[in-house]
Amino acid sequence: MESNRREIEVMANLLGSNDLQADVNRTHFRKNNCLAINVIGSPGSGKTTLLEKTLPLLSAELHVGVIEGDIFTNKDADRIAVYKVPVIQINTGGACHLDSKMVSKVLPEFDWKALDLMVIENVGNLVCPADFDLGEAFKVIVLSIVEGDDKPSKYPVIFRNAQAVVLNKMDLEGLTDVNMDHMKRDIRQINPDIQIFEVSCRNGNGLTEWVNWLTQKAKDFKEFKE
Repeated sequence: MESNRREIEVMANLLGSNDLQADVNRTHFRKNNCLAINVIGSPGSGKTTLLEKTLPLLSAELHVGVIEGDIFTNKDADRIAVYKVPVIQINTGGACHLDSKMVSKVLPEFDWKALDLMVIENVGNLVCPADFDLGEAFKVIVLSIVEGDDKPSKYPVIFRNAQAVVLNKMDLEGLTDVNMDHMKRDIRQINPDIQIFEVSCRNGNGLTEWVNWLTQKAKDFKEFKE
């Protein structure tokens, strides 16, 4: 029992310290009129691919920066750099999530006067990132339907804390046993206000609705600040 108490105290201290820095990050984003979003999903859910498909559609309206989180390698940042947007890779060296202090260290590397939207792609995980505020305005989940329709009910915390979920790889629906009605029902039961987008990055279906929503969010944030 004593051991459990120490673990709880350490975790509470860790989250408390993280939240303090997250508030500093949030102030930074607001001061610079830049909407920051935290994109979370399992490995292979299609987070980076969604960004690759989203960026060209945003470029006409918004100036976007990207922070890529991964345990090792610069592969995701290299993929995003092709789209001529400022991108910084954060390697956690083993940690299963980004934290607010990691994000704060790379913020000086961006030209904030030139940005309207900052996309933070978190490490692939549906568990740990749910607890760590990065200073973002809101979280977006990317969930591949091939992961199974039970995932929302198995990982409710992240769905409860998100403002939108992109149900990705819809082109594979006919090749799986996924029950989309059950999946969306569970998501709505956890978070009745969440936005749900059904998307196929392969054929482009659903991307327009997702991009229009994100564009409006960024515009609303900027207008509210101004």
